[in-house]
This record gives sequence, C-alpha cells and structure tokens, in this order.
Amino acid sequence: MAKGRDEHEEKVRLLNSFGKDLARRARSKCELCEEGGKKLAVFVVPPESRIPRMDRCLLLCSDCLEQSRDPKKFSAGEHWRVLAKTVWSEVPMVQVMAARLLRRLSGSQVWARESLDSLYLSEEVEALVTEAE
Repeated sequence: MAKGRDEHEEKVRLLNSFGKDLARRARSKCELCEEGGKKLAVFVVPPESRIPRMDRCLLLCSDCLEQSRDPKKFSAGEHWRVLAKTVWSEVPMVQVMAARLLRRLSGSQVWARESLDSLYLSEEVEALVTEAE
C-alpha cells in the first residue's frame, strides 16, 4: 500500500513542478477557453502514462477541467465556442483536447461540425485525438 501512495505522491509532485512552465506557456489563462483571472489546474490529457510528461499536460480553469475530465458533466453551450479558435493552437495537446471536445459537440452543434470540417491536423495530432477513444 505504501508503494501506491508513494507513486501517487511522486506523480503529484511532478505535476506541480510543471506549473510555472505551463503558466508561462498559457500566459496564465485557461488553455481551452482562454479565460484569465481564474484559478487554473494541471490536466493530463488522456490516456495518462504512469509518469506524467509536461507535453501531455494543459492548464485549465475549473469549468474546462471538470467537463474535460468527466463526459457526464460535459454540457454544450456558448462557453465552448472558443474551441473553434483554440483548435488552431500551436500547442499540440491544446489542439488534441479542442478537437476531442468539438467532436463531442458536433452531434448537437452545427458550428462545432463546421469547425471540424474546416480543420486540418497533422497525422501525429490526429492520431492523438483518437487514441483515447
């Protein structure tokens, strides 16, 4: 049991060590909705590896974090319209999460389908978009 706790503590320590670099990259804004002035938290883009890597992490506000983590809590709405812009981010994991969320929205939102139709992703990013499905 102590081994599992030690692994968890090491994972949390590693994720916390990414904070400053992620905040710099995100300019202290949520990397999905681009809102500033909110408390931000580190989100590991699924599937998670045993040892977290910064290139698989995003800095998200509480709204984006909760809805990205749990599809049951996901609600389509105006909050997500910004994905049409953030899906073009220079950060591959931002593109990945934005595309995944746009796919979730595309069943009920015309604008999300249109964003996906006009989207070009590299083969590498496209593979990452579908890897957790």
